[in-house]
Amino acid sequence: MIRSVDILGSVKDTVTSKCKDFPNSVAVNRQGELIYSDVANRAVNIDRHGKTETLITTPRGWHPLGLCCTRSGDILVSMCTTDTSHHKIIRYQGQRVTQEIDKDERGNPIYQGGKYGALVTENNNGDIVTSDDNARLVAVVDRNGKVRFRYDKPPGRQKPLDPTQIVTYSMGHIIVGDELNNCFHILGQNGRFLRCVKICRLYKPAGLSVDNEGRLWVGLLSSGEVKVIQYMI
Repeated sequence: MIRSVDILGSVKDTVTSKCKDFPNSVAVNRQGELIYSDVANRAVNIDRHGKTETLITTPRGWHPLGLCCTRSGDILVSMCTTDTSHHKIIRYQGQRVTQEIDKDERGNPIYQGGKYGALVTENNNGDIVTSDDNARLVAVVDRNGKVRFRYDKPPGRQKPLDPTQIVTYSMGHIIVGDELNNCFHILGQNGRFLRCVKICRLYKPAGLSVDNEGRLWVGLLSSGEVKVIQYMI
């Protein structure tokens, strides 16, 4: 079940997905339509007027994980092979593939995925940002797929990063949910560490979104709660 709620927590709409398990990622396009990834059926589905349609079918042997609807109207889909040994991100214009990102200039994998796959979002400068909880880092590439920077922990701290969710903000900040350390890491768009936020009893933050009012919506894995925080930096 995918539910839409308002700022008071009232349910405004409910969509029953066609997934055998659960949607790995959800997003909303520029038209306000809900899309979600269906891992088992290799599909990215869209809900239009209460009816579910298949928008994208991933290549044979590849399963969709993270989704991002970009400002240009493209859809970024992170995906992995059936045995989870390989990961990549594909940019779609409609159903047409326009870009594949999987290796850096040295031929090394950019993304290794993890229990959430490679979650993906777009920053306001066109960078593609992904969380990689296998490698315990956040990787950022430019619009051409060239690696700009990687982030694995705040300066001076020894605890490993456990990136579960990522979101970008209109100022270009990157907010990373850290499930292991129960906090957020906030980065500038050029990779500079800004601060670590550990407030509001954020135990296992596993879902992030920033709304048009600058409020940070946080889904908590342990309690099933959604908390709304006035985001400030």
